[in-house]
Amino acid sequence: MDEVTYELADLVATIIEPLIDEPESLEVTSEMDEPGHMLIEIKVSPDDVGKVIGRQGRIIKSIRTVTRAAASRQDLGVDVELIDQ
Repeated sequence: MDEVTYELADLVATIIEPLIDEPESLEVTSEMDEPGHMLIEIKVSPDDVGKVIGRQGRIIKSIRTVTRAAASRQDLGVDVELIDQ
């Protein structure tokens, strides 16, 4: 994983960790799915999914906005997905 990929995944983990009750279950993975575009996947315990999504999806939308803004500085596209376990 290159430096930019690691930094964006770390950014997402840093945002989510204080929001959830079981931070040890947090897994954030990232990969370049095509040149210039990255996919970041978030896995949390089933009890914490609602906390990451937020009311009407506001928290996950905010996480996506912040991540896209950080990625745009490197001319990257990024998708952030919450994976059901």
